Amino acid sequence: MARLALNKATLSKQVQQLKIFERFLPSLDLKRKQLLAERVKAAAALKITERELAPIDSLIAEQFPMASREDVDLTGLVQVKHVALGQGNVVGVKLPVLESTEIEVREYGLLGRPHWVDRLAQLLRETMELRIRVQVERRRLDLLEVGVRKITQRVNLFEKVLIPRTRKSIRRIRIYLSDTERAGVVQAKISKKKRIVAGIL
Repeated sequence: MARLALNKATLSKQVQQLKIFERFLPSLDLKRKQLLAERVKAAAALKITERELAPIDSLIAEQFPMASREDVDLTGLVQVKHVALGQGNVVGVKLPVLESTEIEVREYGLLGRPHWVDRLAQLLRETMELRIRVQVERRRLDLLEVGVRKITQRVNLFEKVLIPRTRKSIRRIRIYLSDTERAGVVQAKISKKKRIVAGIL
């Protein structure tokens, strides 16, 4: 840190700087609160989607153990054709938004496959859609975590470093200027006394 010049010009700069910091801090803190609220919403949305996905996974495992049979070829039965992602902005943090998903069920001969393949294909399609949603929601949550961490660091920088340091500098300059002024007054009185004494003698 550069050496602080103890004069009125520096005092004026420090006072201005303190006003800027104090004006900027509430908006930073508000941004942090908005990001925290958004993070809570994103975590809740992710939990809901994961809760929707869990019963479908267990349903597939329970009701379709025959899906592991080698005589029934299910490879590529359900495929993700297209995922459209948009971008949202929450107080400066860019977040992915799932706009649409296109999941295709490959055509298969109805007579050549067992009857349960239709239901399995439907459940696999739902599972894929939910897994894509989970991925996007996890990414949103991760980005919000990073955003909250960054804004919290900035708030702490202003609150715990810049504002206290500037206040300390202002106090130091004011004390120095006050001491200098007092010393000047005392010096003036001493020199006046000396002139009076010199005039009498």
